[in-house]
Amino acid sequence: MVVLGLLAACSSRARTRDDDAARGPVAERGAGRSQAGPEAGPVAEARPPAAPADAGPPDAASDARVIVDAPMAWSAERARLTLAYRQRHSDPAAVDLAIVPRVIVLHYTDGGSATATRRYFDNVRIEAARPALARAGAVNVSSHFVVDRDGTIYQLQPADRFARHCIGLNHLAIGIENVGDDAKLPLTEAQVVADAALVRMLAERYPITHLLGHHEVMAFRDHAYYVEREPGYRNDKPDPGPRFIARVRALVADLELRGL
Repeated sequence: MVVLGLLAACSSRARTRDDDAARGPVAERGAGRSQAGPEAGPVAEARPPAAPADAGPPDAASDARVIVDAPMAWSAERARLTLAYRQRHSDPAAVDLAIVPRVIVLHYTDGGSATATRRYFDNVRIEAARPALARAGAVNVSSHFVVDRDGTIYQLQPADRFARHCIGLNHLAIGIENVGDDAKLPLTEAQVVADAALVRMLAERYPITHLLGHHEVMAFRDHAYYVEREPGYRNDKPDPGPRFIARVRALVADLELRGL
């Protein structure tokens, strides 16, 4: 498979799931807990990130990187609800879900399982147990990629399709979820390396100018990229945290992507 070919052409075929959804996360997105690991499917190779001159030996996981095609369930209803959300929050004139990505936002799932996160995203509608999000729109949260704790990268949907993962930036942002949190399951070195490799790939494919952590987005509200038509709709999120985003940024410093 051609390098990067999977990024824009991830299959949108629906998957039927009978499992109960995992609990929701702490962000404009979802996650849960169980065991996960690499699954069979088409893969694309990603070049490892270039390390800074003063960096130590790279993690063994950086020697090779693959993206596993793991498309989330998709349907006409999901498309309709996503477009309604886009029209309500960023562009009333929008007629489709195509975006031109300019920002990459890193998240964590607040859970321990890539599988449970993907199953949660398969739910079309946000659950009633999350009333603040439910009031803002019926479509469920999702992301474009999920990075497991061993560094495996799953692509859930095309990187240039609108997804609900970050207030104010969904109309131009790619969301990358990392399995874990900042307490019980701190994010791993393998995830740092995988995120950096993925950021590098995406920056080669799209006109990316900014790399942000979800915890930085509310401080980004004065930027022209930030568009939220309901001024009171905002949140404060801790993910993935200053230490993690700094480590990823160090591995892609040569790309000169901006932050806040």
